[in-house]
Amino acid sequence: MSWGTELWDQFDNLEKHTQWGIDILEKYIKFVKERTEIELSYAKQLRNLSKKYQPKKNSKEEEEYRYTACKAFLSTLNEMNDYAGQHEVISENMTSQITVELARYVQELKQERKSHFHDGRKAQQHIETCWKQLESSKRRFERDCKEADRAQQYFEKMDADINVTKADVEKARQQAQMRHQMAEDSKADYSSILQKFNHEQHEYYHTHIPNIFQKIQEMEERRIVRIGESVKTYAELDRQVIPIIGKCLDGIVKAAESIDPKNDSQLAIEAYKSGFEPPGDIEFEDYTQPMKRTVSDNSLSNSRGESKSELKFGGKSKGKLWPFIKKNKLSLKLGATPEDFSNLPPEQRRKKLQQKVDELNKEIQKEMDQRDAITKMKDVYLKNPQMGDPASLDHKLAEVSQNIEKLRLEAQKFEAWLAEVEGRLPARSEQARRQSGMYDVQNPPAVNSCAQDRESPDGSYTEEQSQESEVKVLATDFDDEFDDEESLPAIGTCKALYTFEGQNEGTISVVEGETVYVIEEDKGDGWTRIRRNEDEEGYVPTSYVEVYLDKNAKGAKTYI
Repeated sequence: MSWGTELWDQFDNLEKHTQWGIDILEKYIKFVKERTEIELSYAKQLRNLSKKYQPKKNSKEEEEYRYTACKAFLSTLNEMNDYAGQHEVISENMTSQITVELARYVQELKQERKSHFHDGRKAQQHIETCWKQLESSKRRFERDCKEADRAQQYFEKMDADINVTKADVEKARQQAQMRHQMAEDSKADYSSILQKFNHEQHEYYHTHIPNIFQKIQEMEERRIVRIGESVKTYAELDRQVIPIIGKCLDGIVKAAESIDPKNDSQLAIEAYKSGFEPPGDIEFEDYTQPMKRTVSDNSLSNSRGESKSELKFGGKSKGKLWPFIKKNKLSLKLGATPEDFSNLPPEQRRKKLQQKVDELNKEIQKEMDQRDAITKMKDVYLKNPQMGDPASLDHKLAEVSQNIEKLRLEAQKFEAWLAEVEGRLPARSEQARRQSGMYDVQNPPAVNSCAQDRESPDGSYTEEQSQESEVKVLATDFDDEFDDEESLPAIGTCKALYTFEGQNEGTISVVEGETVYVIEEDKGDGWTRIRRNEDEEGYVPTSYVEVYLDKNAKGAKTYI
């Protein structure tokens, strides 16, 4: 099977066919190129998707990724990032091994095709030239033969005419002989050219054209083989990344299998445990029998105020005993968080303090390492003065030592608070905890962090330690017609260390340096109840004021 023998007369069709083959190859190159663009676009979209759902640095969202389910999701995002990388590998390999290589091959193929068909056209032109020479010699031979015949006839006519002179007859005879000689020469030339043409034609159809067509056939078959190899490479490049993509998917499956619901439940306990005790039973209050409630010796409010508070406690505000009932959201709205985290429940406060202590210890260790490094460098300078001035490091060494001392003092302060929360230091006095058995349910301040109080300022319930403050009086509808409970007596004074903007319910604003009366000491929740005048009282953060308790205070209604 050879194009040279089978398609010897299809030069033009072969030219079109080989051009079509190159067009097919270029179309395939374009297809692969678009595939690489799709792979890159897909990889970019996957990376953007993974980045979009990554937890933000130093945010609450980052803390949520302590849970195994969130960790599995984070692992999935990371695996998808690697998954996207494999599609980038596909694009890169297809570009280098297929697109670039085939583009170079196409240029070589075009040059080779051009050369072969140039040789074919040159052979065509040569045979056409030989054919024209043959036709020319043939026509000349034909013309010379006709001229010789006419000259012969003219000679015979002159020879038969008795009126023509002998000289004219001789002249005609010589003309006829010359024409015959020319005809013989043309015949010989025509015969020679004909033989030459037949030889050239035989070479053209049996040697030159078959050779040229054979080269074109080989060129075309190489093109077909090259396409086949490229298609195979196309598949292999995709197949090469399958094991890695499989590992990515295995990583996602492994992350899914690592999800531990029990562990997440425990983390939720650690995250939200308040440390408060559940509320105890509420004592039955029988209002059907008239009775007079005795006033506790330690109570700081009169019987009227206590009875009003008891009515409120047993009636409208009963729902505030439970932590899952909607609470006053004062603690969420406060502008600043106390340094000792006293606005948090005990367990959460302990965690925050422990975290702060750990951070300070790390900073101390870092500063100590830096101090050691500076000390070693100073020793080197002392031994080798040419390397540097030891005195130049004294300022830096003093600065580091000062930083270490500051961090240690800070750490001691947080460790003291932590020890208090964990019970390693004496808690607040029993008297201070019992100093106010009543609470203003209409104006609850911030979140309580002491488990000994009956109710934290935001309405969350804690176990009551003493029943001595309970005032039992007859509760009637008549009592509701009177004003709220009488004001609590002042038990001391306090000076505002900082300005506090009390913009929430139950709080009061103070200005730095201002002195006001204390009517209820901090019960462990981080808040102190103060009074400025008869109409202005509320809670301020204990850390914002310096309290001076007056043990002999009698509660005289004297206002600043």
